[in-house]
Amino acid sequence: MTSPDTFVGHDEAAATTTPVVRRRRRRPSLERMLFFLVFLGLPLVVYLMFVVSPFLQSFYYSLTNWSGLSPSMDFIGLENYERIFGDAVFWKSLRNNLILLVLLPTITITLSFALAVMVTIGGSTHGGVRGVRGAGFYRVISFFPYAVPAVITGILFNFIYHPGGGLLNGFLNLVVGAVNAVIGLLGLGPVPEVHNAWLGDQRFALAAVAFAMIWTFVGFYMVLFVASIKSIPSEVLEAARIDGAGRLRTAVQVVAPMVRDNISTAVVYIGIFALDAFTFISVMTPNGGTGNSTKVVSLHLYQTAFRDGRFGEASAMGVLMAIVTMLVAVLVITVGRPRKDER
Repeated sequence: MTSPDTFVGHDEAAATTTPVVRRRRRRPSLERMLFFLVFLGLPLVVYLMFVVSPFLQSFYYSLTNWSGLSPSMDFIGLENYERIFGDAVFWKSLRNNLILLVLLPTITITLSFALAVMVTIGGSTHGGVRGVRGAGFYRVISFFPYAVPAVITGILFNFIYHPGGGLLNGFLNLVVGAVNAVIGLLGLGPVPEVHNAWLGDQRFALAAVAFAMIWTFVGFYMVLFVASIKSIPSEVLEAARIDGAGRLRTAVQVVAPMVRDNISTAVVYIGIFALDAFTFISVMTPNGGTGNSTKVVSLHLYQTAFRDGRFGEASAMGVLMAIVTMLVAVLVITVGRPRKDER
């Protein structure tokens, strides 16, 4: 008889003599290579050509004294950056950009989110979760300002802010007239009419331009938030209503966390616009306002390059603003990223 040890030994020997089958690496097919070439190679080439290459070229120009027209340029190192750091106009322009960076995202995103909540879940508490009556009409109307070119919007608000026959002063004077009619009955002195040059007054000029920007972008970001809120399952919103959450609490504690990624994206885009703001500023206050009250870095850069002929210094401003913009984008994305315990 054959002992069990014999079979065990036989199995072990068979196991040790069994060859290990290795997978052969497949050669990339022509279809796979074309896929990577079209969807990865071409976009990478375009990005390197139109984004990375101009940035590196601008950085090189920022180290020279190029005038923009001369065929030759001299390497001067960091002199342009030293000149910028000692330029009071640059710091005033950067300050205006930072003010817009705080005002525009805060006010625009808040108003857009509030309007989006109103037209999606702000309707009657009876029946299913829905927006206010006529929500579709409000969505269409609110998007109109974004469809108007920024140049036309700037010209429109120039007429609104005109000190002589502007719409804003005219409306305020109607209010003043009504107030004077009331206080006249009381025997009090009249309130003087308003003839304020809103874009020429250093106290109000930047706020006036910022209002035009906010008016333009509120509708666009409202539509963006409406789409993201529509993607939230209705069961979640109905459960919050059953638990006794009101509209405000639902919007802040339920809806906002679920659309956090969309809010972060919106903040990044409008923050980048606030660090530029060239179109509105150049149309509404071409010279940067009284005492540079509305001048931003992009306008100062443009004037330095094309009016003063200092392309090297203007390139240095562009490099600095590119770095600031990237830092702001990274900061917003990092802060808006959900923590591990919230995922």
